[in-house]
Amino acid sequence: MSTTDHEPAEDSTETPAETKDKTIGQVLSHLGESFPELTASKIRFLEDRGLVFPQRTNTGYRKYSSRDIERLRYVLTLQRDQYLPLKVIKAKVEDLERRGFPEDTASSQAEDASAVGALPRQSRRFTIRELSRKTSVDLPMLRELITYGLIEENEDGTFDELAVQVTELCSRLTAHGLQPRHLRPFRAAADREVALVTQAVAPLASRRDARSQEKASQTAREISSLCTNLHATLVADQVEKSW
Repeated sequence: MSTTDHEPAEDSTETPAETKDKTIGQVLSHLGESFPELTASKIRFLEDRGLVFPQRTNTGYRKYSSRDIERLRYVLTLQRDQYLPLKVIKAKVEDLERRGFPEDTASSQAEDASAVGALPRQSRRFTIRELSRKTSVDLPMLRELITYGLIEENEDGTFDELAVQVTELCSRLTAHGLQPRHLRPFRAAADREVALVTQAVAPLASRRDARSQEKASQTAREISSLCTNLHATLVADQVEKSW
């Protein structure tokens, strides 16, 4: 089935103004690198849920403006990186819509990184007390996070910026009644996914030439992203069916 299943063929009689907008197939091409699991059916599903509002031409097919595409990018990023239910995402989208979506892709990507807390580069180091002050999480909870493998100390007893982000996410989850011991499955799931990545790239990683090593690293990142997307999609689907 084509990625634009059930979409009428593009009408060449559209005016120049209309052709500036994109068809659903062009949207898939535009967003496919960042969201390889995206399909036409998923876009239409998000439309049904009131998260995107493409225009319809006289011949009945959808046309997506640059604002529609940035709205889609924002929604998909929140789903992928924060596992938020669509009701919450819709509220965030409506709030951002009131403030105005950025018109260009570069500024949109910056907005996404800010909104979803993209993984930070690991540079600064923190003692456990500094981590406590920075995240407003007390020492007993930090020690629980260490015990359950959710954050890790470096050899010198410090923590990196990734530990800051994980701690803050865990703290937000405790506000919903989830304690560190309840979050152990996330550590276990991450370890299983890393094992899958390792298995998949092993043939390349075993080669010692620089090109193979670079390819192994690139492949590992791609598989990791796909695993994360699959997990997020499955969780979001079950949440949507339940609530």
